[in-house]
Amino acid sequence: MVRQERALRTRRLILEAAATVFDEFGYEGATIGEVVSRAGVTRGAVYFHFASKRELAQGVVEEQFVQDGVPERSCKLQEFVDTGMTVAHLMPRNPLLSAGARLSLGQDASDDFGGGAIPGWIGRMEALLVAAGERGELLPHVVPADTAWLVTAAWTGVQIQSQKLCGRADLEQRVSGLFQHLMPSVAVPGVLGSLQMGPDRGAQVVAEVAAARAAREGGGGSSAKSRTGGEVVVNGAGAG
Repeated sequence: MVRQERALRTRRLILEAAATVFDEFGYEGATIGEVVSRAGVTRGAVYFHFASKRELAQGVVEEQFVQDGVPERSCKLQEFVDTGMTVAHLMPRNPLLSAGARLSLGQDASDDFGGGAIPGWIGRMEALLVAAGERGELLPHVVPADTAWLVTAAWTGVQIQSQKLCGRADLEQRVSGLFQHLMPSVAVPGVLGSLQMGPDRGAQVVAEVAAARAAREGGGGSSAKSRTGGEVVVNGAGAG
């Protein structure tokens, strides 16, 4: 058991180091040697967990889907918004998310990864919309699969433009504006009026998750760190 826990910690350390390398240099520019240096492990340790650079990059892309999600809500459209706003909050702060975006969208890697994280985010977004429809939260014309594709694409475009113009400094504000523009065409009026879509919504959700985790683990305060290098990764929305 101790050996298994140590192996899991080492794997996580390697993934976090790899994320910073892929985020900085892209897929083609990244090297195993740089990952070894940043992780502080041996080259053998890296190859024990990941047989190649491609497998390591795939691990970075997939890691964002195995972390804690946003809290489940009785209103699934609030969960839908929370997902997108939480990613907006974490993207500038979490190398795993940022690297996943670069690997998914970068021309040097997109062909190798079949869209990277994008299909996973679309699928999770669609699942939330299906659940929202079952609760009567959607307008009659909304087709979950189509809306999930479009909202994910719009979120991705906002992220790219924010990154290009100001290094994602205004990402939360811009994603909040995106939801405020789009949700009136998705949500029934009674639900729309209750949705919290402000720029600080992502930070609120992250603090809520951290406080809940601290309570479960017997810790105190909302500053508890998650397995994502200090933040929580969400369970839907936004391909990067």
